[in-house]
Amino acid sequence: MTRSPATPLPPPKARRRLRETAALTQTQLADRVGVTPGTVRAWESGRTTPRGRKREAYAKLLKTLAEEAAVQAPEPEPKPKLEPESRPQPQPEAKPQPEPQPQPEPEPEVEPEGKSQPQPESQPQPQPVAAPEPVALTPAQAFDALYAFSAPALVRQTFLLTGRREQARESVERAFQAAWEHWPEVARDRDPVGWVRATAYEYALSPWQRLRPRHRHPEPPPADPGDRTLLNALLRLPPRHRRTLVLYDGVGLDLPETAAETEASTPATANRLLRAREAVAGRLPALADPQVLHRRLAELASNERLRAAEPPTVRRGGERRARLRTRAAIAFTVALVATTALTVRTAPTHYEPPVSPGQAVRGVPQRVAPGALSDEELELRQKLRDQMQDGPERLSPRLE
Repeated sequence: MTRSPATPLPPPKARRRLRETAALTQTQLADRVGVTPGTVRAWESGRTTPRGRKREAYAKLLKTLAEEAAVQAPEPEPKPKLEPESRPQPQPEAKPQPEPQPQPEPEPEVEPEGKSQPQPESQPQPQPVAAPEPVALTPAQAFDALYAFSAPALVRQTFLLTGRREQARESVERAFQAAWEHWPEVARDRDPVGWVRATAYEYALSPWQRLRPRHRHPEPPPADPGDRTLLNALLRLPPRHRRTLVLYDGVGLDLPETAAETEASTPATANRLLRAREAVAGRLPALADPQVLHRRLAELASNERLRAAEPPTVRRGGERRARLRTRAAIAFTVALVATTALTVRTAPTHYEPPVSPGQAVRGVPQRVAPGALSDEELELRQKLRDQMQDGPERLSPRLE
C-alpha cells in the first residue's frame, strides 16, 4: 500500500542544513510554521513527516530559505574567454595528375596438379559492445533490495540497544513496514537506511515495551563471558546514552549525524557520548580506547545468530496491518455515526418537567386554580386599572 505525498519536501538533512544556513533555531522555525520545537526536531530527523496545512507551510518556508541561500551565495567567477582559433589557411589547389595508362594483366601461373595454394583466412572484426540499458525497478523490487542490504545489520545493531533477539527482529520489521507504507518519501530520501534505523530504534526503546508479557521473561545471555559483560554494561546505560554510543562507536556516524538522528543538539550529543564511554570504561577498562570499543561492539553484534525475515513476508505483513487499521477506523466511524443518529432520533425535542409524586391531602386543600375574586381583590384590580401604566408618575413614590 503506497501513498504519494501532497507536496515534495527536501530530505531531513537538507531541511536542517537550510535552517542552519538561515541562522534560525528550531524554536524560531517552529514559531514561523506554528508547531512546537519538538515537532521540528522530528521533521529534521526524519522520524515523522508533516501533513496537511503544516506540510504546505513548512515546504513553502523551506523553499523561501533555499531561495535566500541561493541569492546570498557568491557568484562564480567568470571563465576567461578563449582566444578565437586561427582560421585554417587555404591550401593551394592540387594540379591534376595524368591518368595512368592501363598495364597488361599478367597471365596466371598454372600450378602443377596435387598442390593447392593456401587461401588467406579472413579474421572477424570485433563488434562494438552496446552498454546495457538501466532497468527500472518496481517499488516492490527496490524495497526488497533495500531490505536485503540493510536488514541483517540493523537487527544486530538493535540487539545492542535492547539485548533481546526477538524484540530487535520485530523492531526492524515494524520499521520496514512503516517504510513500505511511506515508500515514495523513503525512496527519494538521501539516506533511506537512516530513515529505517531511526524508526527501528524508536520502536525498540519505547517505554511501552516494558508492559508486554514477553518482556518479563529474560532471554538467554551470550555464551562468551566477555560479550555477556559488555552487553550488561550497555544495558545499564540510559537509553539516550546507549543509543548515542551505538550510533557513534557502533554504526560509525559522525557527531552531527548522530545529533540529528537522536533529535538533540551537537553539544548535548557529545556530552552523552563522553558519559557513555566513561561508564563503559569504568566497568571494562580495556575498552577505554574508542577503536577497541568499536571493534568489540562489532564482534558482539556479529557473534549472535540473528536472522531477518524475507522481504515479501515483511511487505505482506505491513499491508495486512494497514488493512486492519483501515477496517478498524471504518468500523469505528460507522459505529460513531450510528450512535449519533440514534441519539438525535430518540432525544426529546422539548423539556418535559418530571411529574411530582402524589401526596395525601387532609382537610380542605388550598385554592390553586383561579376562581371568583373577593372584594379586596376587585378593589385592587380597579385601582390598578385607574392608575397610569407608564410615565414618571408611576415611578415616583406617593403618600396616600
